[in-house]
Amino acid sequence: MIENAQLISLSRQIALQRQMDMVANNIANVNTTGFKAEQMLFEEYRMPVASHRGFSGEDQSLAYVQDWATVQDFAPGTMVQSGAPLDVAIMGEGFFAVQTAAGERWTRAGAFQLNNAGTLVDLSGNPVLGEGGPIQFGPQESDITIAADGSISSSEGPKGQLRIVEFTEPHALVRQGSNLFSGGTPMPNQGSRVMQGFIERSNVSGVAEMAEMIRVTRAYESIASLSQKQDDLRRDAIQRLGSVNA
Repeated sequence: MIENAQLISLSRQIALQRQMDMVANNIANVNTTGFKAEQMLFEEYRMPVASHRGFSGEDQSLAYVQDWATVQDFAPGTMVQSGAPLDVAIMGEGFFAVQTAAGERWTRAGAFQLNNAGTLVDLSGNPVLGEGGPIQFGPQESDITIAADGSISSSEGPKGQLRIVEFTEPHALVRQGSNLFSGGTPMPNQGSRVMQGFIERSNVSGVAEMAEMIRVTRAYESIASLSQKQDDLRRDAIQRLGSVNA
C-alpha cells in the first residue's frame, strides 16, 4: 500500500516538475516580441490492478497523474507602437513566414531588420518571405512603407508583399524554439492585416505566471512532505517489527 501511494505521489511530482519548467519558460519570455504562452494539460491514468490484494472491486484500480499534452495560447498580445519602419505587427490570426535551414517556419514576431546583403530578416537572421521569396533592398533605398495587406514599397518602388499565412488548426503547430513554429497546413491570408511601426508583445501575464509558480511550488513541497511521512511510517514499522522478533 505504501509503495502504491509513493508511486502515485512520484507521478504527480514529475508532472509538477515539467509544469514548473513550462511556467519558467513563459516568465523568461514575458518581454519577447510575439511570444505565445504555453499551458500543460493533465489527465488521469488508471492502473487496473493494485499491488495490494486486500482491496476488491473498483478499489483495486490506482489513479496516476500524467502530463498529457502542452497547448499554445494564441491569444493576441498587446500592440505597442515602436515607430521603427521595419517593425510589423499582425492584427488577426495570421503568421509571418520565414526561411530557415530546416525549411519554412511561422512566427508572430515582426521585429524585422536588414542584414548586410539588404535582405529583410527576423532577429535570428532568417529571411522573411514574401509571396515571391525573400525581400531584397538596395543600399540606396529609403522610405520603406508596408501597407495593411503586407505590400512593401520603397523609394525605388514596389518590393513585394509579405507572405501572411493562417491555419484552421493553429494548435497543431509545434514550437521549434527561437519564437518559431512548424507544422500545420498553411492557408492563404483571409482577414489578417499588418501594422507598420508596431510590435506585438508577449501574451504572457507575468502576475498570473508568478502566482502559478507559487502554486506549483507549494503543491510539490506538499507531496514531498507526504512522501517523507510515508518513509517515516515505513521506518517505524520496520523498527517495531525488529523489536518484536528480537
